[in-house]
Amino acid sequence: MTPENLKALIHEVAAGTPEIGPLEESLKWGEQSFTPQKRNIGSSVRIQPRGDGGAALMFICHTNLVEEFRALYPDALTYEGNRAIVLDSGNTVDHDALSHCIGLALTYKLRKKRKSN
Repeated sequence: MTPENLKALIHEVAAGTPEIGPLEESLKWGEQSFTPQKRNIGSSVRIQPRGDGGAALMFICHTNLVEEFRALYPDALTYEGNRAIVLDSGNTVDHDALSHCIGLALTYKLRKKRKSN
């Protein structure tokens, strides 16, 4: 999956999830970063292009997001440490699993807040 495809998917997930609302785009560590404009809704999702034409979706490593994704989709996606989902350019991707993971990241703070109440 290319970085352009990932950007479109991130926006698609945000548009289809009312809690997320519009996204703020910026560069963090030289990577495209997407965060809900409304504060305390979600964690950022970054796109890191890879040399093979693929990309990785990067998440803040001190969250438990990648651990949560692994528990939900142990075989559907490829993970790198506690911070990334790796998407090779030539491999097919489980679109539903990836979309769900993006939605979970973009609602991370909101979900965490709901659990503590």
